[in-house]
Amino acid sequence: MQALLDTIAHLPLPSDAQRLFHGRGARHLGSEQWALDWFAPVWLLTSFKPVDEATLDTIHHALLQRWQALCGPQHALNWVFQCRSPEQTETRLMAGSVPQPHNVSEAGAQYRVHLLKGQNHGLFLDMASGRQWVREQVAQHAATKAPNPSFKVLNLFAYTCGFSVAALQAGAKLVVNVDMAAGALATGQINHRLNALDNGASFLPHDIFKTWGKIARSGPYHLVVIDPPSFQKGSFVATKDYAKLIRRLPDLLRPGGKAMLCLNAPELGSAFLRDLVAELAPELQFEQRLANPSIFADIDSERALKVLIYSAPELTPA
Repeated sequence: MQALLDTIAHLPLPSDAQRLFHGRGARHLGSEQWALDWFAPVWLLTSFKPVDEATLDTIHHALLQRWQALCGPQHALNWVFQCRSPEQTETRLMAGSVPQPHNVSEAGAQYRVHLLKGQNHGLFLDMASGRQWVREQVAQHAATKAPNPSFKVLNLFAYTCGFSVAALQAGAKLVVNVDMAAGALATGQINHRLNALDNGASFLPHDIFKTWGKIARSGPYHLVVIDPPSFQKGSFVATKDYAKLIRRLPDLLRPGGKAMLCLNAPELGSAFLRDLVAELAPELQFEQRLANPSIFADIDSERALKVLIYSAPELTPA
């Protein structure tokens, strides 16, 4: 745990939501169970193993000491503890309070989060580079002054629509957000209102595998984002269902369009996706694997989040 305590002793006070300690990457011996995130004005500490009260008390005093050094004793320390161990699952407010509603910022955008409910908090911090890449793709398209400037995005497994917010802020004209979790999409609609994005987004609370007709009618798309859960019983199992998505990709993309394929399953490496594309959509060209935010570095990059970029072939000149 010493690496976590050392990090706390030198914590900054960021403006944007972000991870500040990532033990899960196994780069800090003895601290592999810990993650520390900042969702202003609240620290969120997550453990993937059971924790005793004495350990939590030690961490509390470390956070309190650093908080007072940063902000002074007149400002209350706010922090939440979450345990994600099979033997101990809980979420607890340890000190202070959590704003209700709770909005945080990232790269100039506002997002609604909920730290005291569930294990997914409304914004996946490890996907920050992916959202930035989407911004850059849309902005680059606009800068080229292409004959058809109406950039269209398909956002599958949209969750709370972070990719949609990023795309629309960068100038996209249409984003189709699809997710079978109506509650997550409702939060996505809140995120659009928080950023004054009143036009351009649609929200389809449907099972993706039963909605291909509606999805296809709004296409073809300049960009397709696929960011599914790796395993969600009754919804999506990567080893069984990812192939169904990749088969559809060539028909969903415009000539020269791009696809972002995401996989956050430690047991599946990037070769899993590359092999599927090679078999089922061989016309798509692999471009790159996006780098994760540096804080999420892992001693084995194949266990970390995989984000692969593919492109469809351009039209052949007559």
